[in-house]
Amino acid sequence: MTEGPVTDVDQTRFGEQIADSVESFLLALRAIAREGNGAQAVSLLLLEISQVLLAGARLGAQTDFTPREEYQPDVGPEADIDDLRLRLAEMLGGVDAYTFVFDPYVPEVVASRLSDDMASIAIDLENGLRHFRAGDVAEALWWWQFSYVNNWGNLAGAALNALLTVVAHDRFDTDFEADAEALAVADEILESAPTEVTST
Repeated sequence: MTEGPVTDVDQTRFGEQIADSVESFLLALRAIAREGNGAQAVSLLLLEISQVLLAGARLGAQTDFTPREEYQPDVGPEADIDDLRLRLAEMLGGVDAYTFVFDPYVPEVVASRLSDDMASIAIDLENGLRHFRAGDVAEALWWWQFSYVNNWGNLAGAALNALLTVVAHDRFDTDFEADAEALAVADEILESAPTEVTST
């Protein structure tokens, strides 16, 4: 179900809100990659992906935006995000590679990397942001909405699931190991405790 069409004033305000979310995500993603703190990265990426997916859901709930021109205006070359991708890959290490189903109605498993998918999401979002900064709100909203439905929304959803799985394993597996250790210690104590003999 989609929301009704928005007026020019509403569209500008809506565009500003989406642009704020996009810019916040891009800044946070670069900061996470720059810090290189693998211990915190997964939780922070999970937070940022969750927030930008909310912006995507808002775009998806709108009726289709229409660009003012048939072809996308030239807003310059895409941002170079190779360094970002490499930093993320190095930081994520063993949890970078994962698999997901791109289309649940065509259940084909796709092998991917979180670093590649984050970079692809960043490219889509940054492209729309350049249109927005150039003053073309309609083009920015159209691009964000189109690329959300066709690419970055699905990638972000898959990345969210992968990151949540990593967090779940970290939390629950650790708890399980701690419980097992506690039980082992308790068993040793019980086995070594002297047995009281009562006389009749």
